[in-house]
Amino acid sequence: MNTVKPDLGVTLGPLKLKNPLLTSSGTFGYGLEYADLFDLNMLGGMVVKGLSFKPWPGNPPPRIVETPCGMLNAIGLANMGLDAFLERIVPAVARLKTAVIVNIYGHRIEDYGNVASGLKGVEGISALEVNISCPNVECGGMLFGKDATVAAQVTEVVLKNSDKPVIVKLSPNVTDIRDVAKGVESAGAHAISLINALTGMAVDIENRRPVLANVSGGLSGPAIRPVALHMVHQVVQTVQIPVIGIGGITNYRDALEFFIVGARAVQVGTANFINPRTALDIVDDLERYCLENGISSMDEIIGTLELPGRSDIS
Repeated sequence: MNTVKPDLGVTLGPLKLKNPLLTSSGTFGYGLEYADLFDLNMLGGMVVKGLSFKPWPGNPPPRIVETPCGMLNAIGLANMGLDAFLERIVPAVARLKTAVIVNIYGHRIEDYGNVASGLKGVEGISALEVNISCPNVECGGMLFGKDATVAAQVTEVVLKNSDKPVIVKLSPNVTDIRDVAKGVESAGAHAISLINALTGMAVDIENRRPVLANVSGGLSGPAIRPVALHMVHQVVQTVQIPVIGIGGITNYRDALEFFIVGARAVQVGTANFINPRTALDIVDDLERYCLENGISSMDEIIGTLELPGRSDIS
């Protein structure tokens, strides 16, 4: 058994993380809500909830429902807006010694540019994660992330208005996620994260009405992990930039699957609602796994998938 502490550090383009565990946007608030539960500096990083230029109330309730092996949510990206974020959140998170990544979104391409510009030069923010799973009001409600060309345009606008590494978060609700991945890579994205939630719904059979006031919502949790793993594998094979895996990760074995197919980091989302320390538990277990298997760095795990000798696997 190796007795030398393994190096769990990873790089995502210009962004360096002390370990590959991040908390996912929308499941960890602004991070500060968890500060009394454990030392946030032990995380590789945290992705704060989606931020828009102006405050946004989100959808009316009910907007969360439990499903087998997961949950549906239709929060609608409720948030305090850029100005309040800069005034109330940034001074506190800027003192952290871990990566703070801000998830940003908009309903017009210019909205993304405005949020990115407002965060330009702000100390304590390590990177931006661009949520393109939002309805584009200028295109009749079509998601920005459903069209590779539009996704690339959003990426370009954010890069033009930002001085920070840009990660683009992909939607799984597309015909071929590889096309969108190639689009944002060609536009200059530093990294890609995937997947965002799958679209789903639930019905109240007594009242014969949708359970969610918004009718549909985003499905997350262990139920989507196989889909997420497959799409991460596809994207890793398609692009040259780093990939962050997201989707139903609850323990170190789940995380290892994503690392083995090529993800350089992972995000823990829905599991935070069950155990807020999930990401830290995974870090501890990952370190133990490396010690027990004589692994000295994450590079000995990432992208080590051995495929069978078939030509029809994608």
